[in-house]
Amino acid sequence: MDKIRIGTRGSDLALWQAHFLQDQLKQVGYKSSLTIIKTKGDQIQHLSFDKIEGKGFFTKEIEDSLLNDEIDVAVHSMKDLPTEQPEGLVLAGTSYRADPRDVLLIREESKEDTAPLTIGGNRIVGTSSARRKAQILNLAPGLTIKDIRGNVPTRIEKLKKGAFDAIILAGAGIERLDLDLSGLHVMNMHVKEFVPAPAQGILAYQCREENIAARRIIKKIHKPEVSRCSNIERGLLNKMEGGCHSPLGIHCYQDAQGNFHSHVAYAIEIGKPLIHLSLSRSTSHGMVDTLHHMITEKINQHAI
Repeated sequence: MDKIRIGTRGSDLALWQAHFLQDQLKQVGYKSSLTIIKTKGDQIQHLSFDKIEGKGFFTKEIEDSLLNDEIDVAVHSMKDLPTEQPEGLVLAGTSYRADPRDVLLIREESKEDTAPLTIGGNRIVGTSSARRKAQILNLAPGLTIKDIRGNVPTRIEKLKKGAFDAIILAGAGIERLDLDLSGLHVMNMHVKEFVPAPAQGILAYQCREENIAARRIIKKIHKPEVSRCSNIERGLLNKMEGGCHSPLGIHCYQDAQGNFHSHVAYAIEIGKPLIHLSLSRSTSHGMVDTLHHMITEKINQHAI
C-alpha cells in the first residue's frame, strides 16, 4: 500500500489519536492520510448518552466508510467501540494503554476538605456516563448529577465558568491533550474504588476483513499484551449485553508474574448499592465466564 487512509472523528482528542497512529505507522515505514468523519454522537449534543438510540453512535459512520472502501483503517477510543464487529470488519490491533483512571475535577470554590471526595453535598457534578453516575453517587450520595456533553476541552471550560462544581473525565484524554487544569482541584480516582470503563485508555484500530494488506501493517504496531486484558474487559461487557455506556466498570491488568487481576463495579440501578467484585487468576481462560457468573449471583441476591 502506498498510503494508508485513516478515518477519524474531528474532536481534539480523536485527532490526537489519529496523529498518534500516523506516527506509529511512520515508524514502521508507512505514509498515511486522514479523513475526518462526523458521527451521530458528534451531531447530537443536546441528549445524554443513554438517551441516544442504538449502539456505536461514535463509530457507525466511520465503520460505514470502512465498509465502503473510503478508508483503510479506523481509529477509535476502544471504550466507544461496540463489542460485536459489523459483518466485514475486524479489530486489527490495539495501542498501548494510557492512564486508565477516571479523574474528578473540582472547582476550588466548591472544594470541601472534610466532605466525601472533598466535594460537599448538593454540589453539581457533570457526567453523561451511567457508569460514572452510579459510582459517584455510591461514594457521595448527596451530590446532584447533571448531564454534560462536548469534547474534553469544552467540558473543562464549562466547569471553569461555573456551570458545574465538578466533572468526571478519563485521565487518558487529559494526559494526551496536556490540558490546563489550573484553578481546579484534581483527584485521580483509584481503579479499585472507581472502576474505569472497559478498555479505557486504549485505542482500537479497525480494518475491513478482506483488506489483508492493511491488517498486516497494523499487526506491526499491535500491542498483544494490552489486548490480553482488554479482551477480558470487553468480553464481560459483551456477556452482560451492555453497550459502551453500560453502568459496568471493569479493569484488568497482569502483574510481573503474568497473573491476571480484574476489578468490577456494576450498577443494577443508579442510586442503588453497587456490586463490587475482584478476581485473580494465573490464566485468563474462563475469567469472563466466572466474572459473569459472580455478577449474576449478586444480581439475584439483590432481587430476593
